[in-house]
Amino acid sequence: MAALDLFGRRWNLRIVWELRDGPVGFRALQERCDNMSSSVLRQRLTELLDAALVEQQPDTTYALTELGHGARRALRPLVRWSAEWAETLSAASNHSGTWRSGGAEEG
Repeated sequence: MAALDLFGRRWNLRIVWELRDGPVGFRALQERCDNMSSSVLRQRLTELLDAALVEQQPDTTYALTELGHGARRALRPLVRWSAEWAETLSAASNHSGTWRSGGAEEG
C-alpha cells in the first residue's frame, strides 16, 4: 500500500513518466510538469529520492533508478487502459454530446 500512497500524491506519477526516456534537469522537468512550483517539485523529488525510484546524477539531472524503471514498467497496463478509456470517452462524446465527470451528458 505504500506504493499506492506514494503514487497517489499529486505529480509523483507525472515525474516518473517524464523521466522515462532518461535524465532531465530540474528546470526542464518543471516545464514538462506544467510549470509546477519549484517548491512542490523539490518536495516530490525528495519523496521519490527517498523511495529509491529517482536519483540525482553527478551533473544534477534527475533519472529513474532500476526500481523507478520497474515502477514505470508496472504502469504500462495502466497507460494502455487510459488510452482505451480516452478513446471510449471521445467516441461517446462524439456520439451523444460532451462527456462530463459522473457520466452525465450536457443537454
